[in-house]
Amino acid sequence: MQAVDQTISDIPRSQALANLLKSAGDPLRIEILRALAQDSYGVLELSHIFDTRQNGMSHHLKVLANAGLVDTRREGNSIFYRRSTPHQSNETSIDELDLTRAMLFDSIDLTTLPKIVEERIVEIHEQRSLTSTQFFAEHGSSLKEKQDLIAAFEVYGDQVSNFIEHTHLKHSNRVLEIGPGDGQFLPLLSGKFSQVFALDNSQTMLESAREFCKSASQTNIDFILSDTSWCQQHVNYVDCVVINMVLHHTPSPQQIFSDVSATLNSEGILIVCELCNHNQDWTRKACGDLWLGFEPKDLTQWASAAGLNEGQSSYFALRNGFQIQIREFIKPYI
Repeated sequence: MQAVDQTISDIPRSQALANLLKSAGDPLRIEILRALAQDSYGVLELSHIFDTRQNGMSHHLKVLANAGLVDTRREGNSIFYRRSTPHQSNETSIDELDLTRAMLFDSIDLTTLPKIVEERIVEIHEQRSLTSTQFFAEHGSSLKEKQDLIAAFEVYGDQVSNFIEHTHLKHSNRVLEIGPGDGQFLPLLSGKFSQVFALDNSQTMLESAREFCKSASQTNIDFILSDTSWCQQHVNYVDCVVINMVLHHTPSPQQIFSDVSATLNSEGILIVCELCNHNQDWTRKACGDLWLGFEPKDLTQWASAAGLNEGQSSYFALRNGFQIQIREFIKPYI
C-alpha cells in the first residue's frame, strides 16, 4: 500500500498523471487553484473564502498537494498553500507533468471566481492590511529600534545604493519608494532623480518620513498616503521603483509586483531589498511582520507573472541568522 506522503517522483508516470487529472476533476478544487493564482493562503483563510469546513478544505488541499498542484510554505506555526512551480528534470528541461500542470493552470485562469468568493478574498487582504496598518500606527515611534533587531538601515542601505549605481537606468526622472519607513533612503534618491515619490499607507510612517526629509532640506519629494493601487492609476509613469524591507509587511506581495509593473516605464527598474525565508516567528509580534521572508524563487515567480525580467542579484547573511536578498527586475522594452 502506497504511503500518503509519497513524493511525485516515487510514483509511476502514468499514475502521477492520473492523480493530477483526477485531483483537478472537482469544481471546488478548480476554484481553489484559481484563487491560488494570485496569492497564498492558510487553511482557515481558504475555508472562509469558500465557506467550507476546515477538515473538508484540508482534504481538498491534501489531494491537490499529492498531485503536485500546490506547494506549501511554513510561516511560523501556520502552513500556507500556493500553486506549484515547475520542477527541473536532470536534463534541465521542463518535465512533461509540469507542462500538463501549466496547461491546466492556463485553462483555469480563463475562468472567473464567483463574486462572493472574490469579495471574501478582498476581506482576507483587508484584514491582513489592517493588522499591518494598526501595528505601524501603534508602534511607529519605536519601530526603528525593533526593526534594527533584524537589520538596521545602515546594514543594507549602502548596498542598495551601490546596487542602484550599477543598474542600467535609461532615465533618472521619476523614482518611487514604496514604504519609505522613516525616510532614511529618500535623501539618496533625491540626489539621483529629478522627482521622488514616497508612497505609504500608514499616516504615522509617512509623517515620520516627511519630518526626516524636512530636516535634510529635501524639496523634490512628494509624500503620498495610499497603497500600491496608486501605481495602477499612474501607468508608465516612473523610471525606477525601490522597495526596502517592505514586502514581508504586505498582505499580497504578488499584487505589489503587478502594481509596480503597471507604473514602470519601458526598461524601468524595480529594486527589491528583502529578507530571505527564515523561521524566527518572534518577528511577527515584535516587528509586525506578516511573512517570514521569502525564497528567492518567490520573487522571481511574482516578477515573471507581472511581466518583469530578472536582472542582477546579491545576497548576504547577518550575524543574527537572517539573510538579505537584493534583487533587480526590469520591465522589457515595449
